[in-house]
Amino acid sequence: MSDHQFHGCGTALVTPFSADGSLDEAALRLLVRRQLLEGIDFLVPCGTTGENPTLTRDEHMRVVAITIEEAKGKAPILAGAGGYNTKEVVELAREMEMLGADGILSVTPYYNKPTQEGLYQHYRAIADAVPLPIIVYSVQGRTGVNVEPLTLKRLAQISNIAGVKEASGSISQIANVIYHTGEKFAVLSGDDAIALPVIALGGDGLISVVSNEIPAEMTALVRAARAGNFEEARRLQRKFTPLMEMNFIESNPIPVKAAMAAMGLLEPVWRLPLVPPSEASQKKIEAVLDSLGLLVRRGAHAG
Repeated sequence: MSDHQFHGCGTALVTPFSADGSLDEAALRLLVRRQLLEGIDFLVPCGTTGENPTLTRDEHMRVVAITIEEAKGKAPILAGAGGYNTKEVVELAREMEMLGADGILSVTPYYNKPTQEGLYQHYRAIADAVPLPIIVYSVQGRTGVNVEPLTLKRLAQISNIAGVKEASGSISQIANVIYHTGEKFAVLSGDDAIALPVIALGGDGLISVVSNEIPAEMTALVRAARAGNFEEARRLQRKFTPLMEMNFIESNPIPVKAAMAAMGLLEPVWRLPLVPPSEASQKKIEAVLDSLGLLVRRGAHAG
């Protein structure tokens, strides 16, 4: 297992907006407090689940600053800083460092499809610019580029490139990443549904969407798996598989924000080009929540 603070279950925090589309700071504070009360291991503000491409630079800074302020050192903060322009990513990573973030989650450059050498040089440039631990975020289905296991092996030799959020969906690839990168390099599942097998292979945890809705339960699932209590981990997996699947019936974070709105945690507001779920999807979301007792069990008053 890796020896730094980014292991266990971390929440890829959604960004709540007010009805007029502005940043809802009060709701964000409540969401962070709720995560901490329910025992989350670390928090990930301004990732892609947080709709970071639609945030202004000032809003991005504000979301991270509020998360750090509310966390009060109780959980480490892995701040999102990614993009296709290496120079801009470096500048943003430096700003996250100045705010007091504990680490950087950096999604691979999208659209321009760099080569494996280009990916290596991109992450090396970020690592050279900031001393914070850097977690590479590999999600080919969204960016069009895969960070291959041998590229991660090279990146793992850079002292502050500390791990990868692996969202390829390929168990065989993830097994190869774990094999090639060694025990000090954190391999975190980027998919809730396969966190259990990733941990069984030797992975270090999960960066979760579902933990926006059920932080205590997803933390318990990950901790059980990491402790080798696979009977309990499988029980939780079976129980919450419908929620894991429901969160992706439309593009993330459309369903999770709709679910959280139904739970009373935030306003159902997205920024274009994201739009509310279809009527059919909304019914499915509410049916899953109702089956798990989540429509009435939790509200926005957890802190």
